Amino acid sequence: MTVAQPLADVHLDIVPRTKAERARVTAATAPPQDFSAAWPFEENAGGAQTVRARDTADAFSQPAANLTFEQELDFRVGNGLFRRLWVSPPASTLASDGLGPLYNARSCQRCHLKDGRGHPPDGPTDSAVSMFLRISIPAPAPSEIAAYIAGTYPTAPDPTYGAQLQDFSLPGHAPEYRLDVTYAELEVPLSGGAVAYLRQPTYRAADLGYGPLHPNAMLSPRIAPQMIGMGLLEAIPTKDILAAADPDDADGNGISGRPQIVWSDLHDRPMLGRFGLKAGNPTVLEQTASAFAGDIGISNPLHPAGAGDCTEAQTGCRAAIHGGDPEQGGFEVDQTGLDLVSFYSRTLAVPARRDLADPEVLRGREVFYDTGCTACHRPNFVTHRLKDENPASFQLIWPYTDLLLHDMGEGLADNRPEGRANGQEWRTSPLWGIGLTKAVSGHSYFLHDGRARSLLEAVLWHGGEAQAARDTVTTMQPKDRAALIRFLESL
Repeated sequence: MTVAQPLADVHLDIVPRTKAERARVTAATAPPQDFSAAWPFEENAGGAQTVRARDTADAFSQPAANLTFEQELDFRVGNGLFRRLWVSPPASTLASDGLGPLYNARSCQRCHLKDGRGHPPDGPTDSAVSMFLRISIPAPAPSEIAAYIAGTYPTAPDPTYGAQLQDFSLPGHAPEYRLDVTYAELEVPLSGGAVAYLRQPTYRAADLGYGPLHPNAMLSPRIAPQMIGMGLLEAIPTKDILAAADPDDADGNGISGRPQIVWSDLHDRPMLGRFGLKAGNPTVLEQTASAFAGDIGISNPLHPAGAGDCTEAQTGCRAAIHGGDPEQGGFEVDQTGLDLVSFYSRTLAVPARRDLADPEVLRGREVFYDTGCTACHRPNFVTHRLKDENPASFQLIWPYTDLLLHDMGEGLADNRPEGRANGQEWRTSPLWGIGLTKAVSGHSYFLHDGRARSLLEAVLWHGGEAQAARDTVTTMQPKDRAALIRFLESL
């Protein structure tokens, strides 16, 4: 296979759509003409997986509504593993040891608290447990895989600190760093005489535990994203995503979304990247396995190193006892555990939309379309028809993302490439559930590093391909700007 050939959805067991089904999909996803009322099925953002919206911290922690009894049991067991606090090896609790030696959190839940969004440390005394810095250096030459995937930026882990910086460690080991964040304030004039204030962050890897970073080290701050709807995003046909890609802006609208193409270790081939802030993983299982290894230091079938992200330069870390057990194939979490956590992650339900018929929400939806936001935040898709009672099968969903990479300008640039994404490109984040962030996570911090303290601030940070839409927001009538935010809050 070559990269020029179609990227097959080998991660799914697909039933081909019939001609009648293709016609239904085209009709269901056609651009709307009437903005005066709610649209059919718009309330059910996650299709048949949608659950009643809750205004509590549990809003993102519900199982998909269409799970079978057996699937809900798997969901509950996966949830237990997701919440499990890992301990240092050796321990009498063989199924729970293997933490570290270097790590960012002791459990999946500690970063994705209540399956919601992480946040930057709120001052010097606050923990950075749901945020970390990725790190890499330019590679001297493309690796065999990178050369195989056209357009990939060649990078390598930092020779001392690996692929991400860990700020916690087991006794006897120094943590790698302390995340230091400072902010400068920027003023943005708005129509109607209003002024918005943005905070521009500066990040520093302070108190380095293993010597200096590589002189060419590139750092990228990341907060933990919300977890809902991941199985539905995984089930969107690749061809439907690629159909919206316009890398050369052939239509001249200023939007040039590009697909992220990554190497799948699971399937041993290039695949479309969907998960992660730069779409660095193609499947939920691979995203889960990467997080176990990098964030918690837990070895698994896709990342078998018992020392997690520790490098050869960190000799004490590499020599430490790890928790791999023969009963688990020598891993700290085996394939069964990995599958259960992945299933849990795939089947976290999307809450129903709220206030669809509210006149201000309806006006805000029209403003969202008129401003051009849907050029990247594509409203809807229909997932593949799938076998074996897959709950993501043939669902009309409203994630408001195209899952493509877009240049977001210098203001949001991390200047660190990842795969095909350059230092200014990010995957379009899904917007479903965004209005429940405060209820779930206790804050309203947005974007890849949580710098935006409100939805309006998040919009005002948009640049690059979104600059024209962002400028329109600053100059539109204040009541329309308020309606736009009201619409986003209803998602």
